[in-house]
Amino acid sequence: MTLKGARERRVRTGGVDLCVAELGDPGQPTVMLVHGYPDSKEVWSEVAARLAERFHVVLYDVRGHGRSTAPRPLRGGFTLAKLTDDFLAVADAVSPDRPVHLVGHDWGSVQSWEFVTVGRTEGRIASFTSMSGPSLDHFGHWIGARVKRPTPGRVGQLLGQGARSWYVYLLHTPALPELAWRGPLGRRWPRILQRSEKVPAGDYPTSSLPSDAAHGAWLYRDNVRARLRRPRPDAYAHAPVQLITPLDDAFLSERLYDDLEQWVPRLTRRTLPARHWIPRTRPDQVSAWIEEFVTSVEGGRPAPVADGRHGDRFGGQLVLVTGAGSGIGRATAFAFAEAGARVVAVDRDAEAAARTAELSRLIGAADAWAETADVSDEHAMEKLAERVHRDHGVLDVLVNNAGIGLSGSFFTTTTEDWRRVLDVNLWGVIHGCRLFGARMAERGQGGHIVNIASAAAYQPSRALPAYSTSKAAVLMLSECLRAELAGQDIGVTAICPGIVNTNITATARFTGVDEAEESRRRQRSARLYGLRNYPPEKVAKAVLDAVAHNRAVVPVTPEARGAHLMSRLLPGVLRRVARVEPRL
Repeated sequence: MTLKGARERRVRTGGVDLCVAELGDPGQPTVMLVHGYPDSKEVWSEVAARLAERFHVVLYDVRGHGRSTAPRPLRGGFTLAKLTDDFLAVADAVSPDRPVHLVGHDWGSVQSWEFVTVGRTEGRIASFTSMSGPSLDHFGHWIGARVKRPTPGRVGQLLGQGARSWYVYLLHTPALPELAWRGPLGRRWPRILQRSEKVPAGDYPTSSLPSDAAHGAWLYRDNVRARLRRPRPDAYAHAPVQLITPLDDAFLSERLYDDLEQWVPRLTRRTLPARHWIPRTRPDQVSAWIEEFVTSVEGGRPAPVADGRHGDRFGGQLVLVTGAGSGIGRATAFAFAEAGARVVAVDRDAEAAARTAELSRLIGAADAWAETADVSDEHAMEKLAERVHRDHGVLDVLVNNAGIGLSGSFFTTTTEDWRRVLDVNLWGVIHGCRLFGARMAERGQGGHIVNIASAAAYQPSRALPAYSTSKAAVLMLSECLRAELAGQDIGVTAICPGIVNTNITATARFTGVDEAEESRRRQRSARLYGLRNYPPEKVAKAVLDAVAHNRAVVPVTPEARGAHLMSRLLPGVLRRVARVEPRL
């Protein structure tokens, strides 16, 4: 298999011929992609195609892999010193006059850490993006620090990473890895990746996989034990580094990077809720982060670092919030903006949406836009989804927040009242999930949907039959959708705020009373909510935490948490409380 539209050349170095592929305009900054084990350069095909629109993209098969030749003998032919020679030979061939932006995954990242920390490459690397592969020197010091100063936590970290590294021990056994890869493992590997890593089926891996994997075992044998025993004391990065950490990596613990700042003066951290092979499973997000990082370095600007909560997780991600003109919606838009996300603020009040977008940009959003739509209007929501997907792309996070309040007994609630509250509170959520969630699923790169429900979803009240019904439906919809989308790495969360000081009371309807009484009840409710004074910013914080940790149901306020617990343990008590007529 060849990369579509790529220009290939051979680079001779250290007795081997390296197969090098180039895409994009050679006049643009060069981004060099280095593959891992047991891959070939084609692991980058999805990322390379995206980056080639802006950069000169270079990929090469590591010696002994793909269409590059293997050293003879194999033993001693894959040392980090020789791999560094290969990198310099390729860099000199494709970008002789300008430093390159280096990107590595798995063993491509391991060897790239060597490139970016040894003196002879200084000035040849403009930046480095690391994914799923630590520096062996940093790893060796990490182990040494925990052995010399053991604590229960540090011992647990050592044992945990030791268990994750089971494959490294096997690769050091004589002949067995070669036999396995050239035999049954090589044939079954594509299916293993599809089932365990959710790597899409297609033209990856290439047919050279068995020999690539057999040769690549020497990457471990030639380097791991020697370097972990005697790590270099001067392994400091001489270029800015972006670290992208998949949070569900089966092979590497997040804790490996705890002390990285001491080795990397200019470090940008990113995290993804994904498994190990993110160049194949998350090419959109990986490409966007690489592009942002390279562009910032080329522009002489500090690397992008979001100071807000979960900035490593949401920086650059596309987030849409409905009902963003005020209250919980506006606070949520601001929280994502502080985390460096790109924010689409949607509200039926155009001026309020525009104000939220404007303030989001000032707060720290990578960008922000305002959109006007009534979530209860299916046609309007379809047009909104079309605009957003055309202009900004597929969402990473959807927050269905828009809602209205309605209070009154069942028999004073008219059919029109029911339609209105269900149209906004339930159908608004359905429209959002259907129109934006479907594109998330179609993209196949994960995402998250947040539906703002209420403590009223599980706490019955004689005064809120319509409102409680709408929110209970949102809660159950969220649970059902979470089950359906789990296999596609799309999380779904129901947030149940409780009594929060927002302006929902100013627009709430009260049935069965005249206008004067309705106005009096609104004012009294607003006063009670004000006295409770639970800020919407705390709900926004709960939203970001819920997405970051993929939580299913999140009661927010103390009374919401208490009612949720009682609904599970003492539902009869809640039913008796529901009979009490509220005094408004």
